[in-house]
Amino acid sequence: MRTHLLKSSFARSALPGHSRVAVSPVLTTGWVSELSYSEAQPGLTQLLLLPLLQQLGTQSRWQLWLTPPQKISRHWLKASGLPLNKMMQIPYHQEFSTVEAMVRALQTGNYSVVLGWFAEDISEKDRRRLEEAASAGQALGLIMRPQSGASCSSGQKNRLKIHSTLYH
Repeated sequence: MRTHLLKSSFARSALPGHSRVAVSPVLTTGWVSELSYSEAQPGLTQLLLLPLLQQLGTQSRWQLWLTPPQKISRHWLKASGLPLNKMMQIPYHQEFSTVEAMVRALQTGNYSVVLGWFAEDISEKDRRRLEEAASAGQALGLIMRPQSGASCSSGQKNRLKIHSTLYH
């Protein structure tokens, strides 16, 4: 898993040196994180991602899933404790770019989290656009990418990478 955190009181409250008060699921500024997951071992991603999505599900805002590889199962959502009445999925469509759709959704402030699936890394320009949109909408943007050998070797700036093989 790879993450890229931006300014956020939500994130800062978990850092050493900051007060250990209860963390509110409401973001005061937006941030973007990139999750690189193993398609062969989806359990670790679910283990780390579900608690965050469940906490964000307590907000009045929606959760938007853009172009996930498979349709989200209502049964899985219900069993996972995610709010069915606050979930929206938009499957891949050639007429729009996932980055553009994420930017527009994040800017609105209507979503607590916007997840976008990407086959390859995105440009720094697109990443900055996502960061600005997340900040404007006080939302979390999650860039979801399957692990690949090429993505591990270059372009890693200010990101934390945790290999799932360390936990198995």
